[in-house]
Amino acid sequence: MVQAQALTPAVPHVSDRQLSPGVRPVSVDADGVTLSALMSEPAHGPARAVIVALHGGGMNAGYFDGQAHPDVSLLALGARLGYTVLALDRPGYGASLGRFPHGQTLTAQAATVRDAVAAFTARHAPGAATVLLGHSFGAKVAFAIAADSSVREVLGVEVSGCGRRLAAHPQPAGPESGPGLRQLNWGPLGLYPVQTFQKSRTVVTPMPEHEADSVKSWTRLSDTLLPRVRVPVRLTFAEYEAWWHHDDDAIGDLTARLSAAPRVVVDRLPHAGHNISLGWTARAYHLKALAFAEECLAHTRTRHPGDCAGGETGQAVRACS
Repeated sequence: MVQAQALTPAVPHVSDRQLSPGVRPVSVDADGVTLSALMSEPAHGPARAVIVALHGGGMNAGYFDGQAHPDVSLLALGARLGYTVLALDRPGYGASLGRFPHGQTLTAQAATVRDAVAAFTARHAPGAATVLLGHSFGAKVAFAIAADSSVREVLGVEVSGCGRRLAAHPQPAGPESGPGLRQLNWGPLGLYPVQTFQKSRTVVTPMPEHEADSVKSWTRLSDTLLPRVRVPVRLTFAEYEAWWHHDDDAIGDLTARLSAAPRVVVDRLPHAGHNISLGWTARAYHLKALAFAEECLAHTRTRHPGDCAGGETGQAVRACS
């Protein structure tokens, strides 16, 4: 969704971002399309898996490397726990803005991101499986990738800030205004470290038109995409999530459509707003998401115990997937 008035939208260059130790900017070729990204990787040994983090509308990859407090960065935490983390600037953001000034549709984004992930893992973590972690619009892209039957490397999908039934009216693309949008995107400002809105100015950027125009069509698209997801799914809803209905009936409607997923987990995170990865509960959320990745890894090993014996490398994971 378009982000809050508390921050002024900009189009930051990747070099303008302040980064956590061990996090570096990279460019990824997606079959001729260059996407900018942030990445981190374990200091020692091969990656347990690759976490592909997809930001929401009106943000960029810096969302997953919050600078307001050391506990906030998913990129830093994931690397410390043995994962390679790739946070992409989705098509229409960062380096691809010139190529896609209006962004891409959901299905086109999924194809571009899928190619980028394949190229990235081939170079940085050959043989490693992936877990998709999507926020808000990025969650829709994650679902679309997982729904593609030709994608074999995805172990699971973790999403936050995304339901199926909108609780608020979609907003037009461009700079937002008014306290109503601030409340939708952030919730109570006390949920975030005090420097969040200063440190995150380079994280906020205009939402491309194609994304904004497609928000209302998600309910219809989800009818097609969600039943085709055949990997475990974890759904996280912040206590103060205001964009989406997340009462029992709404969640039941969402999970019922994930009929082919072997496992669906629903978690409600207290003391959190829509921008869950920038708040005080970001570390708790990221630890739970990484624990879900561990569960997905364990699932592949228990299904194929003979193939998995004697290794925890990415190559062993591929043999089990």
